[in-house]
Amino acid sequence: MSATEFAAAQWTRATGAGVDPHEYRRVTEGLTSVADWGPSFLRCGHTYLRRADDAGSSLSAGEYLLTAARWFHLATLAPYAEAHRAAVEADRALGRALTVLEPGARRVSGEGFTGWLRGPADAPGTVVVVPGLDSAKEEFLDLASALLARGLAVFAMDGPGQGALAATTTFVPDYERVVGRVIDALGVPRVGLVGLSLGGYFAARAAALEARVAAVATVSGPFRLDWQELPPPVRDIMARRAGGADAAHEFVRHVDLAALAPRIAAPLLVVDGDQDVIPGVTNGEHLARLAPGASYLSVPHGDHLLGNARPDWLPHVSDHMAHALR
Repeated sequence: MSATEFAAAQWTRATGAGVDPHEYRRVTEGLTSVADWGPSFLRCGHTYLRRADDAGSSLSAGEYLLTAARWFHLATLAPYAEAHRAAVEADRALGRALTVLEPGARRVSGEGFTGWLRGPADAPGTVVVVPGLDSAKEEFLDLASALLARGLAVFAMDGPGQGALAATTTFVPDYERVVGRVIDALGVPRVGLVGLSLGGYFAARAAALEARVAAVATVSGPFRLDWQELPPPVRDIMARRAGGADAAHEFVRHVDLAALAPRIAAPLLVVDGDQDVIPGVTNGEHLARLAPGASYLSVPHGDHLLGNARPDWLPHVSDHMAHALR
């Protein structure tokens, strides 16, 4: 795939993550190959770090740092030897931003997870945002903002094989155990889960097996994966995150919600984009049919993660979590 094709494929994902579309075009138009992606995005992130250092107010500094975190995370989307460094830079920039903008934000880490707890201490509910195959907590800042605006607390996390933990851990199929440890660490009696992409599988599985999950939403989440049908680039990413091709193949074998879906008692909203067609991936409509009390939102023009259709799903997911947790 050429750099132009790769940039086009990532367009709605990057703009959905909150980077300026004009700047995205300027950065990607200068790429001569996909190998240039990571270094170019890292350089852009460092530009925002310098802007933060020179900012005339703490608010401006914090906003620059959030933008830096987005660019650093996006640097990890292409194969890149220094992707682990970009993920660490994203994590560090987010932490610096929240320290400036939200002094009450709290870093919470444990076995197989790390992230930031944000929002009021007396919030009526806490939502855990679960990333997917190659996403991370820095990709879904606008989702966190929408949930915070509704008075909820938000824990945006990286789990095993994700974000800041990708270089030192690998995917686990029993993600409900990770969610259980997160709930214990947060010290709350129950949580809501929003899972995005493969995080949708993690969230649905946890909702079926962890009784303290009181609400759940999946966005572009798979109901089932078929290793033989998955495109080679997806299998390659899976192998890097799972610890090798054999481990990835074994992990994919577990990604099937047919038996677990009927056990999801919590209110569930399943969101799909009709343009999200990936070989080997069965989308979420089956989950919505099998889970009792589930509702289904299909966006005709939505692609994977629906970065091209944010008004069509983001308010619905945020309202669903607010209503269910209250």
